Amino acid sequence: MIKKMNNSSLILKTKHPSDYFFSRSSSKVTFFIIFLFLAMHSYSQTYWSMETCIQYAYENNIDIKKQSLLINSAEKDLLQSKASFLPDLNGYVTHSYNYGQTVDRYTNQFATDRVQSNNFNIQSNVVLFNGFQILNIYKQSKLGLMAAKYDVDKLMDDISLSIANAYLAILYSEELINVAESQLDITKQQVENTQKLVEAGTLARGSLLEIQAQQAMEELNVVQTQNQLVLAYLNLTQLLDLPSPKDFRIEKPEILLSKDDLLLSNPEIIFAYAVENQPDVKSAELRVESSEKGLDIARGASYPSLTFSGSWATGYSGASQVLINSSPTYFPIGIVQNSPLDTVLGFSSNNEYGIKSFENQFRDNNNRTLGLYVNIPIFNKLQTRTSISKSKIAVESANYDLELTKNQLRKNIQQAWADAKASHNSYMSTQTALEAAEESFKYIEQKFNVGMVNIVEYNDIKNKMIKGQSDLVRAKYEYIFRVKVMDFYLGRPITLK
Repeated sequence: MIKKMNNSSLILKTKHPSDYFFSRSSSKVTFFIIFLFLAMHSYSQTYWSMETCIQYAYENNIDIKKQSLLINSAEKDLLQSKASFLPDLNGYVTHSYNYGQTVDRYTNQFATDRVQSNNFNIQSNVVLFNGFQILNIYKQSKLGLMAAKYDVDKLMDDISLSIANAYLAILYSEELINVAESQLDITKQQVENTQKLVEAGTLARGSLLEIQAQQAMEELNVVQTQNQLVLAYLNLTQLLDLPSPKDFRIEKPEILLSKDDLLLSNPEIIFAYAVENQPDVKSAELRVESSEKGLDIARGASYPSLTFSGSWATGYSGASQVLINSSPTYFPIGIVQNSPLDTVLGFSSNNEYGIKSFENQFRDNNNRTLGLYVNIPIFNKLQTRTSISKSKIAVESANYDLELTKNQLRKNIQQAWADAKASHNSYMSTQTALEAAEESFKYIEQKFNVGMVNIVEYNDIKNKMIKGQSDLVRAKYEYIFRVKVMDFYLGRPITLK
């Protein structure tokens, strides 16, 4: 550092080496802090494209997740309908005690003491025919799963359109801010010029006050457009279910506008494609088929059913006894006539009984059954007939729903096509009007700068130009969105690229 002395001589004051050290270290720390801040800032300021927003909504939107649960439920219904073709298999085991008089099921004898009993049973049934109800239930479940998937696709399409609209609203608001700020800059410059003209006596002070009032109005317009941008960001982040719009920013792609070829086509051509591919139409068609299968299921209840059944059972009873030991006993009951020395003996036996073992009863008491069972419906209080009638009504209702869906799709496409064409025409006309307004403003501005035009005329022409610029921005994004709607009906991805 250079220090000036009283004797006018110059002395070069050198720094201590430690001064260099701390200076360089502090610079490194400062650089590191700035780098860290920029890194964090760039991380938090991740810019989202429209495609990123739509994909994020597909993966995180609660409504889509909830609707997807219906797909999982339909998959379980389909699995259950497949399993209905298989035989069932059921078994049961009982263990009980009986007190008091009863007839033992295995000995057919009365028992009065406490009797323990066990029963074991396995049974299987398979339906051989029931009016094709099982087959039709399977087909109906398959149609239900496909319809549920199309319902999710329809919801995803609706959300993608909503996000595209919200995304374009942000771009629209940002361009409005640019228009408002650029006009405010012009006005600020005119305030300075007017100030000079007033001070020079060329213009009256009232002109300065009027243009300052214009500046205040344009400053308010800037604030209002900024508020509009904040609300636009809030709307998009809420559609994405983000916790806060803080640090959320979108990309600003370069959008080239040209008259789309689809505006040269006929809306009926677009409808012909959409009616074959739109998920809501597909879902309605599948529900018609599902209702027809429901009618077949109801009719199947009027047919006889044939079931094959087989079972095996065995058991144990505490009343079932078996001979354990027998000892004979002889006793005199008389003598032989004319032969007093020959005694007639009687015979009896002392028998000892015990409960038959569990193993032997399990083996000896087993029972097997095979059978075919036919159930012929004769009269069931009109339940089958009523079910068939209601199923016919459901088929008719589903056909009406399909027709309504197609009609609404045709109306939507006709309206969207008309809106797209009108927005294109509006964009072209506002562009022409703006060019004329800008030329007029340039001319008036030159005259105003030399005092040939008063502030009222100047503000009037300028406000017309500002309105033209705003109208052009609005028409531009209106046209972009309408084209994206047409892309949607044609199955094109919604993108700004």
